[in-house]
Amino acid sequence: MDKKMSMSTARKWWLIIFMGTISATGPLSMDMYLPGLPEMQRAFHSSASTLQLSITFCLIGLAVGQLIVGPISDRIGRRIPLMVGFGLYAITSLVLIFTSNIYVFIFIRLIQGLAGSTGQVLSRAVARDMFSGHELTKFYAMLMAVNGAFPIIAPIIGGVLLPIVQWQGIFALLFIIGILVVVGVIFTLPETLTVTDNGSLTLGQTFKSLGSMFGKRRFMLIALTQGLVFGSLFSYISASSFVFQTYFHMTVGQFSMLYAINGLGIILGNNLPGYLPKRISDSDILNGGLIGGMFAGILLVGSLLVQPTAILVIIPLFIAVFCVGVVNTVATSMAMNIGGRTNAGAASAVLGLLMNIIGALASPLAGVMGARSYAPLAWLIFWFELLGLILFQLARMKAKNSSNADR
Repeated sequence: MDKKMSMSTARKWWLIIFMGTISATGPLSMDMYLPGLPEMQRAFHSSASTLQLSITFCLIGLAVGQLIVGPISDRIGRRIPLMVGFGLYAITSLVLIFTSNIYVFIFIRLIQGLAGSTGQVLSRAVARDMFSGHELTKFYAMLMAVNGAFPIIAPIIGGVLLPIVQWQGIFALLFIIGILVVVGVIFTLPETLTVTDNGSLTLGQTFKSLGSMFGKRRFMLIALTQGLVFGSLFSYISASSFVFQTYFHMTVGQFSMLYAINGLGIILGNNLPGYLPKRISDSDILNGGLIGGMFAGILLVGSLLVQPTAILVIIPLFIAVFCVGVVNTVATSMAMNIGGRTNAGAASAVLGLLMNIIGALASPLAGVMGARSYAPLAWLIFWFELLGLILFQLARMKAKNSSNADR
């Protein structure tokens, strides 16, 4: 019996809200303290590039952790890894409050990323346990809309907290969120992977399934496409505070509002695939999102040729993050459907690995010129979007050839 059939509407919405929250370890771990990066740079007596390594190492933790948690969850279930992961997330958040050395701070951020990876990988796996096909796309659209609210909320909260409690207060809030998630899992989240699903698998077999994901060419092309688009997103995340607060001289409040507006763009993009008619295929929607993202990259690079003004950067960035939302929803659904239900944790782990590793590589590159220019940000977004579009065309050709071979 399909698990979604026995779920009430209220229960479904609670699942969307709660899973959207636990999947937001990326925005929670980074967006909330973005307005405080210039203050933290002064407090740690470090360069902008060194401080941005705290974003990079957190992303590495988010990526590597998913490779461990995803396959294990395919064997033992989703609830225990979530409770352990967010318990550790709370502890590391508390330790960061009392850290005064930038290199110790960066290392603990790595551990925090490892712990937070459970939310990212298992939110996708839980959804795949319960849905498939177009229903999965619709559920991901709602799930990611909730997730997308955090880029709006997080910098606003950070901007409000910073004048009151400084940057340490942000990590105190993350500690509280980690504890609340553990409590929520214990009391409200049922196990979605039953013993009969994967009960006969050994841990060795589940980790072998992780390797098999890399052998599925179409799955990997779509996963790499999504990863490249996330590279453009994390280029924006890591460089935006310096570009707008230092280069364009915005206040913390102005930057927080701008970041919130772009977060709204991601939410709108996340939701769009769920409202489009069924006759418009996921493949066509994804292709449109990639073309829109590349167009935004062209506008950004073109703005470098004229007198730089904030509006010439703000508009293309909104288009880019809107398209990231579209691509994220559809690419996740397509890849998870290809990966299959019994390997949902492994498939989700590969998606998370590529998104976060590419994002981790993009973060320091986007800030390599500090506040002197936004050229690295513009060029990175352009190239990531272009390469993503090229890879997806290869995936479409692969699907078309497979379809013709089956006739």
